[in-house]
Amino acid sequence: MTFDFRNTNTLWASVLAATLARLGLTTAVISPGSRSTPLTVALANQPEIEAVPVLDERSAAFFALGVARRTGRPVALVCTSGTAGANYYPALIEARESCLPLLMFTADRPPELRDCASGQTIDQQKLFGAFPVWYAELAVPGADIGLLCYLRQTLVQAWGRSQHPVAGPVHLNCPFRDPLAPIADDSVVHLKAALDATFLAAVGESAPVTVGSTGAVLPWLEAWRGDDGLGPTPAGDRGLIIAGPAQPVDALGYCQAVAALARYLGWPVLAEGLSPLRNAAALNLHLVTTYDLVLRLPDQAQTLVPDRILQLGPLPTSKRLRQWLQATQPRRWVLDPGGTNLDPLHGPVVSVPLSLTALAKALPQGASPSSSHYRAQWLALEQRLRQHLDATLAARDDIFESKVPWLLARCLPANTPLVVANSMPIRDVEWFWPPGDRGIRPYCNRGANGIDGTLSTALGIAHGGPPTVLLTGDLALLHDTNGWLSLPHLRGHLTVVVVNNHGGGIFERLPIATAAAPDETWFEAFFATPQTVNLNHLCAAYGVNYERVQTWRDLEACLSSLPHHGVRLLEVSCDRKQSHTYRQQLLTPPPIE
Repeated sequence: MTFDFRNTNTLWASVLAATLARLGLTTAVISPGSRSTPLTVALANQPEIEAVPVLDERSAAFFALGVARRTGRPVALVCTSGTAGANYYPALIEARESCLPLLMFTADRPPELRDCASGQTIDQQKLFGAFPVWYAELAVPGADIGLLCYLRQTLVQAWGRSQHPVAGPVHLNCPFRDPLAPIADDSVVHLKAALDATFLAAVGESAPVTVGSTGAVLPWLEAWRGDDGLGPTPAGDRGLIIAGPAQPVDALGYCQAVAALARYLGWPVLAEGLSPLRNAAALNLHLVTTYDLVLRLPDQAQTLVPDRILQLGPLPTSKRLRQWLQATQPRRWVLDPGGTNLDPLHGPVVSVPLSLTALAKALPQGASPSSSHYRAQWLALEQRLRQHLDATLAARDDIFESKVPWLLARCLPANTPLVVANSMPIRDVEWFWPPGDRGIRPYCNRGANGIDGTLSTALGIAHGGPPTVLLTGDLALLHDTNGWLSLPHLRGHLTVVVVNNHGGGIFERLPIATAAAPDETWFEAFFATPQTVNLNHLCAAYGVNYERVQTWRDLEACLSSLPHHGVRLLEVSCDRKQSHTYRQQLLTPPPIE
């Protein structure tokens, strides 16, 4: 490792950068500013770290979040003092709620320049409240070996806390005195001998933690199979696995673990759209994707009430499923290694502090459950309703919102990362995304469910990865147009599919849509909020390739193969109210005899 001995700040920042590189940091997203100069210069000069400049701090934070979401590894963020760091807040909240590792370095003025009307200075102490999993203010840089050892140790702790016991954002506030530029002086020459190659020898990457052992797992397996006398069914026959949103780095491993668990228990798996399970259907023959439609049939919803449920992660997006669970109150075991409360229904829930990996590894070998009438009921309904949905969607030629994700599932190249915006796109994916074996990798900011940072997150996921697709509505895209500013530094490709229904389609589904009197216009102005931006002109301003999709055949042709570089936007124009009507028709299942 090479340290920068030009002055105290350059040495301090170069020790910081070298320590992070030794720990395994590969990406730092940096926004411009003066007070952060030492950090910027050090990270830009560290060969093991890719430094990505992004002008807008909010976009920078979501870009970093996208990289962290795809790789599962910490990403560093650097900004100057003042309000710059406040722009990290939305992405930081999403990182906390989604358990994603971010390291945020906010530069600051030293203590003697605070609370005295010094420029670009605000109170940055615990700026983000309780949302970071850990916070520290670094000392003002000093030319002292003891202080440099303290810096090294603090960074090791920050790195570890960003990943264990549960991943999340870490905030380090970094005060600097002048000179901020790398101007040489004689302040640190005496430290050259002490900072030899052994200074970072003890710094190593944190070992992953596996939560749960075989001994800890077996009692849970007995409870789920009905061996504890808790349920009325002798062998736990009426059991369900509910797999909520999951965006694991090892998607195949996740699918294999769930499949092994489903085989062992003999239970059907209700897999939400934002799960890799729907895209590896051959691994799991117990998969159910049409549960929202099933539960719209009163007789079936009553007949299929389970005795016990194993919930993997948060609940799926489906409101119908949540209402059914709320009404029937089956006993649920919620698997979450962090022990987080993942039950917004406040039902009879037992938190299981185990990882899915540990659970799958502890399954007894060779155990095979008997045939289950309950499982057969679910799978028969899945087959019938899936055929109905597929036939109905295939037959409709006019352009409408809900067919877009259904078509993407059939035409995207294998293993494509697909970023899905919140609001209506994620719900259409939940309702209509069919099971398949293309290995599509769905991503979405479902921690806080916001539309902010959608484009920047997608660009971060695409950066350094395979060609990526973003499925978004027009409002989510326009909310983050500053994300286009990172395009000159993008390594990879992103195709943006914009379902332009000229407003917020989700509000058409809410009671507010019919609450206005015929002569009142506030629904359109304040809820649907249609915009007048010409997307073709917007793309031209940022150098993005634009294409207007006229037919389903056009969309298939554009998506069946993806470029490897650059960005393009495909605009799919829809009538918002007509799409709402079609969606309601699709969500009305045929009668089941």
